[in-house]
Amino acid sequence: MSSFVLKVIACICMFCDHFGDAFFREVTFLNYIGRLSFTIFCFQIVLGFIHTHDIKKYIIRLSLFALISQIPFMLFIYFVFDSFAINVIFTLLFGLFAILIYDKYNKFVGISSCLLFGTIAEVCKFDYGFFGVFLIFIFYLLYNKKIAMTFVFAVSVILKYLIPLVRTGLPIYYLFSGNSYSMLMYFTLLSIIPILLYNGRKGKDVKYLFYTFYPTHLLLLILFLI
Repeated sequence: MSSFVLKVIACICMFCDHFGDAFFREVTFLNYIGRLSFTIFCFQIVLGFIHTHDIKKYIIRLSLFALISQIPFMLFIYFVFDSFAINVIFTLLFGLFAILIYDKYNKFVGISSCLLFGTIAEVCKFDYGFFGVFLIFIFYLLYNKKIAMTFVFAVSVILKYLIPLVRTGLPIYYLFSGNSYSMLMYFTLLSIIPILLYNGRKGKDVKYLFYTFYPTHLLLLILFLI
């Protein structure tokens, strides 16, 4: 499938996820579907970096929409979860910085930058935090090695869901018992499939599809919540 199709799938899945959060206030099948979106967006950042003709404009565009989206995202998080977080475009931006530095300098500096940006994202409560930055980094590193990419991705996802269990003292088998938490992990694992089906084609040129859809759909959901 083309990059355009991937973007459409990611946007639909993201809407399902946020719709479920807004109107059900508990984990539902909509949230399971939503697990597919972020992985695709991370892969899109890698595609954008590889194919862009002007990395500075790409960074500026991503930064601008990250700033624009923060207020709708904060309002949505406040109404739904009564908490604070920084929107996912900032996470994508930090992942872009990490692969840019890796590409420009040596591997040690690149890996260090990934760890640094990931840690900042985690501490500052970026959506998806360290996991998000790391995911972009491994997608770039293993872009032409699909089997290795799939394996590292799977291990990363399992660790992402396993670590909170260890912290809270819950047994490890809880992760594989078919409950809602484990289903979130399973669907996150399945999110690698659309990426493996990517055919290298761009498809329709809709550069601003995600950038505009992200804050717009949040604002629409907020209007229903008020």
